[in-house]
Amino acid sequence: MTDTLTPVLTDDWDAERSWTLETYESRGGYGALTKALTMPPADIITAVKDSGLRGRGGAGFPTGMKWSFIPQDNPKPKYLVVNADESEPGTCKDIPLMMATPHTLVEGVIISSFAIRANHAFIYIRGEVLHVIRRVQAAVAEAYAAGHLGKNIHGSGYDLDVVVHAGAGAYICGEETALLEGLEGRRGQPRLRPPFPAVAGLYASPTVINNVESIASVPSIIANGASWFASMGTEKSKGFGIFSLSGHVTTPGQYEAPLGITLRELIDLAGGIRHGHELKFWTPGGSSTPLLTAEHLDVPLDFEGVAGVGSMLGTRAIQLFDETTCVVRAVLRWTEFYKHESCGKCTPCREGTWWLVQTLASLERGQGTEADLDLLLDQCDNILGRSFCALGDGATSPISSSIGYFRDEYLAHLTHGGCPFDATASTAWAGALTGAAS
Repeated sequence: MTDTLTPVLTDDWDAERSWTLETYESRGGYGALTKALTMPPADIITAVKDSGLRGRGGAGFPTGMKWSFIPQDNPKPKYLVVNADESEPGTCKDIPLMMATPHTLVEGVIISSFAIRANHAFIYIRGEVLHVIRRVQAAVAEAYAAGHLGKNIHGSGYDLDVVVHAGAGAYICGEETALLEGLEGRRGQPRLRPPFPAVAGLYASPTVINNVESIASVPSIIANGASWFASMGTEKSKGFGIFSLSGHVTTPGQYEAPLGITLRELIDLAGGIRHGHELKFWTPGGSSTPLLTAEHLDVPLDFEGVAGVGSMLGTRAIQLFDETTCVVRAVLRWTEFYKHESCGKCTPCREGTWWLVQTLASLERGQGTEADLDLLLDQCDNILGRSFCALGDGATSPISSSIGYFRDEYLAHLTHGGCPFDATASTAWAGALTGAAS
């Protein structure tokens, strides 16, 4: 089963002082940069296109295609922005990557910037993770000292400056245009599109915005070839990815595997669901993706496979919950998070998430009637597709999907006048309810 893993980005995480330039270069680091600087920038973009690399931040848009949208005839400067504002509940892959091997990201930034002809790049990191900010800043400083950054990199005539920017800690800044607003010193709120960032992004100039894992994958593609990367994964979802397993699993952590692996395989690699329990529900890509259940254990974890069962691969933040978890309470906690993090710019999200919390909280306390479930779905319907950005859509996903799979559990709260999973409920009853819902 361990042959299923494909350690590439995580391969050096266990090396001694893996975060230092010395260790990174001793294991072949910056070799891809040397190769890339001998290639025409257009050939690098073609290689990334041919590899099939799709955005690892959740949307899954083809990375090379995004790069090709940059208008090279535009006289304004071009910018690369790395979205390292990892804040989706359950997502924890970019932060360990930047902590363990920040030079993987830095090398990817240099190659990617060279490809789109950018002379300035920004790494936007969530402000709360100060230890990560310091580590990436140290790696950037080492890269400057070694001649990998700055003027005339490796004698190629190419100049690049990289700025590590600490965000203010807002979930909304994971949305790429809100991130740009934050970089420019304004309140983090999404922009109206068009124009899209490729045409008018940072400082109204052509800008590419990519996730940490997307950019960190570029050096391995250049070093090993597009066909090497494309040989992994599935027909339409190429390559490998870091799957973050958390919750009720024996060995939570990061598992780097080809796209298309199943949750059953990942759980086996992680030692199974915790002893004496069984899987009840899970999120394939963080809390903003529709829930799935044990019946989806064998769904291929690629963009098409997960979409085929009504959810999203997202950031591959797999949160696993066993039969002891109240789905209503879990969904309420997530919804409270989205209400708190709404930037307030648009009415459907600002008002809608508040009302979602009110209705869910009443149901969780066992108050109301069955008609409130239809009210809840109606509230979701009035938010979905009507908010300014995807935050509103994400807030509705766990609600509508949980009602679809666990309607009986919602009704049980009304029957028992509160959460049946509290200490007053019997274990046998909770087990029977879980069986009925599945």
